[in-house]
Formats: sequence, structure tokens, C-alpha cells
Amino acid sequence: MTLRPTDSSALLIDGKLIPGSGGTFEVINPATEEVLGRAADATDSDMDAAIAAARRAFDHTTWSRDHGFRARCLRQLRDVLQSHIEELRDLTIAEVGAPAFLTSGPQLEGPVADLGYFADLAESYSWEQDLGVAEPMGIRTRRRVLKEAVGVVGAITPWNFPHQINFAKIGPALAAGNTVVLKPAPDTPWCAALVGHLIAEETDLPAGVVNIVTSSDHALGAQLATDPRVDLVSFTGSSTTGKAVMAAASESLKKVFLELGGKSAFIVLDDADLAGACGVAAFTVSTHAGQGCAITTRLLVPREKYDQAVEATARTLGGLSAGDPAKPGTICGPLISARQRARVEEYLRLAREEGGTIVVGGGRPADRDRGFFVEPTLISGLDNTARVAREEIFGPVLVIIPHDGDEDAISIANDSPYGLSGSVWGTDPARVQRVVDGVRTGTLSVNGGVWYSADAPFGGYKQSGIGREMGVAGFEEYLETKLVAEPAR
Repeated sequence: MTLRPTDSSALLIDGKLIPGSGGTFEVINPATEEVLGRAADATDSDMDAAIAAARRAFDHTTWSRDHGFRARCLRQLRDVLQSHIEELRDLTIAEVGAPAFLTSGPQLEGPVADLGYFADLAESYSWEQDLGVAEPMGIRTRRRVLKEAVGVVGAITPWNFPHQINFAKIGPALAAGNTVVLKPAPDTPWCAALVGHLIAEETDLPAGVVNIVTSSDHALGAQLATDPRVDLVSFTGSSTTGKAVMAAASESLKKVFLELGGKSAFIVLDDADLAGACGVAAFTVSTHAGQGCAITTRLLVPREKYDQAVEATARTLGGLSAGDPAKPGTICGPLISARQRARVEEYLRLAREEGGTIVVGGGRPADRDRGFFVEPTLISGLDNTARVAREEIFGPVLVIIPHDGDEDAISIANDSPYGLSGSVWGTDPARVQRVVDGVRTGTLSVNGGVWYSADAPFGGYKQSGIGREMGVAGFEEYLETKLVAEPAR
């Protein structure tokens, strides 16, 4: 079967591909501003039907108890997606504006392959633990701890890495025995909708186990947080929206997983290769136009080497122009929308207003009259109190800040409402470890080490979220714990 654009204009509800009650809405190519096609536009009635289907599938089938069947279905889904990988790649580049090189990793191929990890986990996980015999209140008792699926999972996902985040929720949720209602971002509905088409047409996943509801309405996902039939909400997005999701979910006291914003620090110690570290920081903030919650957007360098660091960073950034994401050499593609570009441009205006200097970049590329592009940008002359150093911009914008030694660097890195990720560069292992121990974030890269992997837990401290995604820790977010006590003989 060859996927066609029309395959992405349907909702997946209760195993059926159906039109949206609200008709359709346009899907825009962020690199060209052209209309790619249309996606199904769901309403609250469609969401209600999806939740009902997920509830029935959990309550009235053996899905949650048949670990082997779930593993087989996940591997089957992985294989089906891999058989359509080139079509999905073209779609991802066009709809997301993702640079082509990223689709060989976290934008597509990596997350698809990771479904196999969760399939393996469904089979190998210790679903039951024997606590042995004890005599509570004088009664000889054998105790067992059982791990069971939470129930119906509402997954609300953003547009920046749609496949990675969709599968990082669907994979462990299904492996753990849950049923799912996925509400993807309005900016990238096709990435999810085409997966729904393949689930319906080419897999053995039972009806209602996965439901995919695309909509132009950003607020439709709130229904998953308020509906008592949903047992857990898994949300990735801004901290502001995450707070609203958490507040709404509190009405029914449902479990909440939140993976939120970041303003991560790239710390360069005074014994590090300054030019090399600054080059990596520049490359990182330009990747996918800086549209990643864990991207390091504050570069902290020794004060006595500040001018050298500015020069080295600007040299790399100046060679990373924003360009066509379909071309193999492109690192910095477009922003997702005109609205996001306007947001980034407002922060650039604010940086100037705050007294910062735009060293390189700072505007739209001169050679791009179409598309939502912003040049990779370096801002100097500001400290950590500036708004552009404290607020998540979600664009290719790096703020370079001086520090006065290791302890000061730790203090600046921690002086943030966020605590999602970070990077440390230095040659003395003991000093590096002290910085690692001092920085309050969920992930840290040391000298370029890569923390992203299916088996590695990802998440943040403070306002960067609650819980962990990926790895065994992420899998267990989707489980409940039951203790069974029986008389011991």
C-alpha cells in the first residue's frame, strides 16, 4: 500500500477511520508556507467517542492482561511503519520542517525502532513480586505486589518532534496494557493521522486500543484532563499549559505525567577546549531551528575568556544559515508557524531593549522570501536576569553569559525556573563531577555524551515537569501497584 495525502484526513476511533465532525483544516508547509493538504477536524463529540472506545477496550477485552499479544502488536506496528519509512520521512520534512538528517534519528527512524524496546519490556518486565511471608498483627501472611495498567491514557503531544513524542507515549502506554487516546498538535496532525491509518489498515491492534483525534482546536485536549473515564494524562508542551492540564486533572485526581519547558545551560569550564565547546553549543541551538525543550540555550563561559568565546560561537553560528529542510546539509530549518516566528522575533526585539548585542543573526534570512525562517542568533552583553536568558524562546537563539568559576556556573545554571537538561565541558574529571552533582536538571551531557535513548529516562526538575519518559522509569509511569495478601500455610 502507498500512503496518499488523503490517508491523513481521517480520525481513528474505535478501530475505524472516520471524518471529523468539524470538517477539515489546512496543513501548512513551514518551509514554503504552501498548503500541503487537509486534516480531519475533530470536535468534542469526536473526542467523547474516542474516550468511550478506549474505555470499552480496556474494560471489556483481555488487552491489559495479554503481555505477549501486546508485544506482538507493538513489533508489528514497528515493522509496518518501517515498511513506509520513506513516505513518512517525506511527510515529516514537509509538515514539521524537520531537517532531513534528523529523520534518520529522533525525528523518525529512532522512535519507530524504539517500539521494539517497549515490546521487549512488555515480555521481560517483572509483573509480580513475592514479598515473602510476614506476620502483621500476628497473622501469618504471604504478600505479592502486582503491577497493572493504569487504564485509559490521554496523550497530548506538541509539534516539534511529533513522532518521537507520540511513540514515547504510545509505546510504553500500550506495552504496559493501557488503551490510548492521542491528541496531536494542530500544527502537525498528519504525522499522527498517518500512523492511525496504518494501525487501522495494517495491524492487529484491537479496536479502541489506539484512538487518534486530530483537531484545529488547541483546547480540545483539555477534555482528556477533565473526563473521569481517563485515568492518566500524559502531556508534553509548555509549562504554562502543563499547569493548566494539572489543575484540570485534579478534579478527578487522575495521574499526570508532564514533560515541559527548559532553559538549559551549556557550562564551559576554564580548562575546556573553548573553541570546540562553543562550536558544539552553536550547532546544538541551531538544530531544528532550536525547537527542542532540552536544547541548551544559555552558554556559560569563563569571564576571562568571554570575548574569545563570543568570537568562536559567532564563527560557527555564522556558517549555519537557515535553509531548506529537505536538503541533506541543512541543520537549521524553519520555525513551525508564522505565530512561532513572531514570538521569536519579539524576543529578539526584547534582547535589544534589554541592552543585549546581536552578534550574529537576529532576523529573517535575506535569501528566504517564503517560509517561517529566523537566522541562528547569538546574543551577548546580558546576564542571567535578562528575560531572554530566563524564558523559553523555542528558536535558534543562544545567550552567552560569563561566569566566575565552577561554583558561580552552577549557581547561574540553577538560577532558573526550569531544570530539564544541560551540558558540562571540562578536562578535570573531579571538577566536572562536582558540577554534575551541583546542577539540578533531569539530564546532563558531559563533553558531548548523548543521553537520548529508548532505555534512558528523560524528564526534568522544577517547572520542567513531573515524572520520566522512556526507559523502565517511563514505562512504570503507566502502571499501578496492587498488593495482594493471603494467609500463609
